[in-house]
Amino acid sequence: MPPTDNQGSFLNRISIRRNQVVYENEVEDLEQFQKHVADRLSELFNQPEDAPANDPPETPLSISWFRKLLDIFLCVEAEFKAVVIMGRDANNFTKSPLDRLIPEHLDRSLKALDICTAINHGIDLLLHWQKLAQIAVDSLQRKTIGEGHVKRAKKALNTLLSSIHIDDKENHQHTKSAAAPASSKDHTTIGNLKSLSYSFAKSWSASKQIQAMSSNLAAPRGGEPTGLVVPVYLMSSILVFVMWAMVAAIPCQERTGLGAHLQLSKQFTWAQPMIGLQDKIGEDWKKKEKKGRSGLLEETQMLEKLAKSLVEFAEGFKFPVEVEKAEEVAAQVAEMGEICRSMEEGLAALQMQVTELFHRIVRSRAEALDVLDQVNKIATPVPY
Repeated sequence: MPPTDNQGSFLNRISIRRNQVVYENEVEDLEQFQKHVADRLSELFNQPEDAPANDPPETPLSISWFRKLLDIFLCVEAEFKAVVIMGRDANNFTKSPLDRLIPEHLDRSLKALDICTAINHGIDLLLHWQKLAQIAVDSLQRKTIGEGHVKRAKKALNTLLSSIHIDDKENHQHTKSAAAPASSKDHTTIGNLKSLSYSFAKSWSASKQIQAMSSNLAAPRGGEPTGLVVPVYLMSSILVFVMWAMVAAIPCQERTGLGAHLQLSKQFTWAQPMIGLQDKIGEDWKKKEKKGRSGLLEETQMLEKLAKSLVEFAEGFKFPVEVEKAEEVAAQVAEMGEICRSMEEGLAALQMQVTELFHRIVRSRAEALDVLDQVNKIATPVPY
């Protein structure tokens, strides 16, 4: 998704005002930055009910919803650099508490890179599920359904459901108990899950990674100076929130207790919609965490529900199929086909955004490290 017009006009104002080098305008820039973030997040939280038919609102936790969330994050990240990093005297970052907050933010960014990698692997698994569902659709989307078609669909759907219900921690860590009794079909499923974690140690945990990112994320205290402190806290908060939300929705290695890892301050306007979204996602996670689900993504939930119903049909299949039952199955197959099309198109685009996010974080860290390098040179006395 390209940057929005709002972002472009905002960055233009930042550039003009930075050239004017007027303190009052810098304060206004920081306030406008916070307001813009609040407005974008509010749009995501309070979606309009009267959206045009050709541009319907995104269902929360759907692929299109996450694409919008990542678009917002990428825009906010660009604006953050404009108001906090670009053209600013490096001496600003030698003062407390920025001399602590900036390195902490860079450490969170480094951990976010691992999460982006895990999310990309998770999207690969979702695409595998989509292919299995498409096999069932192709088999059952016929005028006359025969026993061979039903068997092929049932095999694909059972593999899909096995993969969805396999416990994340047990299989990502490749425990002996999971692999020992597995049939050839289960070995295939476990092999697909293994692909998610091949670049991580067995002990790596998405949940612990989020916890580490948020453990020292504290809102500015009343006695602390204002200025750049709040924007740095804002950027860290939205970074942690986006990573947390993606881990909750998309299959990742080890997510036990994920719902309890995020604490956001209520004192800022931009934090209110994030807290609302966090509450909703957290409630959904706690409801489904004990059921072995592989994420809260809307399309995954719908695919699982339809797959269960079609497996029940396949297990009780008798030829010829009654007219009423045939119509019911045809409707379910059509719905699954639509989800498959949505996943195939949307997941490819989402994966590109996650990759863009990864590279953006790498570049931004490098730019910030250059600034800190200037700070270190300033702080180092010149030998005579």
